[in-house]
Amino acid sequence: MPHVSGMTKAVFLSLALAALALAAPVAARAPDDMVRVSVLPGWRNADGTRMAALRFELADGWKTYWRAPGEAGIPPHFDWRGSRNLGAVEILWPTPQQTTTNGMRTIGYAKDFVLPVRLTPERADRPITLSAELDIGICNDICVPVDTQVSLDLPLGAGSRDPRIAAALAARPYTAAEAGVGRVVCSVEPLAEGLRLVAEIEMKQMGAQEMVVIETANPDLWIAQAETTRRGDRLRAETQVHHMDGRGFVLDRSTLRLTVLSTGDAVDIQGCAGR
Repeated sequence: MPHVSGMTKAVFLSLALAALALAAPVAARAPDDMVRVSVLPGWRNADGTRMAALRFELADGWKTYWRAPGEAGIPPHFDWRGSRNLGAVEILWPTPQQTTTNGMRTIGYAKDFVLPVRLTPERADRPITLSAELDIGICNDICVPVDTQVSLDLPLGAGSRDPRIAAALAARPYTAAEAGVGRVVCSVEPLAEGLRLVAEIEMKQMGAQEMVVIETANPDLWIAQAETTRRGDRLRAETQVHHMDGRGFVLDRSTLRLTVLSTGDAVDIQGCAGR
């Protein structure tokens, strides 16, 4: 198996070649013609936090990506440092869709997409100015990186519930408890340049085209797209984990995040036991 950097280069090379082939029509369009991003001010919660959202308005045929974009997607990056009176930001991702880009499976959103954010102010008696710099990828026949910035002074008052944000919150994946997930076990074995990881999840099937996405909190680790199979009420996902610099590492299975996607509902599972 080639080194991780070789895999990554191969993915981006295929996208680059596609971009070169269709460079002329894309160059004629400005990013604002493909995606517009704005802030929905939302409402204040009883605990003093504020529920707001970023709204992505995508042109017909264009899509953007989930936090784990798949083997051909571009992961989104958010920089909140330009904000004022903002202590913490929690992004509450709605369930994404599985799509295909250049023959490879990707994970993301299309059309009018609302991304809720729970904001914790540094001082509860002062309003928040939300400012975000976004590095995102948008794709149609090719993928285009977009850098954009949004900012809005959020009112200090309670505000009313925005049905667009409420709908996006309702579209989140189920928790493991809500979905009736049983035992979740992850086994590992060493490879020449990393680890082989197998996750087994006891849960009933919630839809077709099941896909288990495995994420780690360690930004230095790279997890390949898992091969997902089912036998009865047991879902199995097999993948490989590598250090981005080719170094040795220890994998903390309790911090892994497993998301089960399908054509039906999705499930967000936090951590797995060893075997």
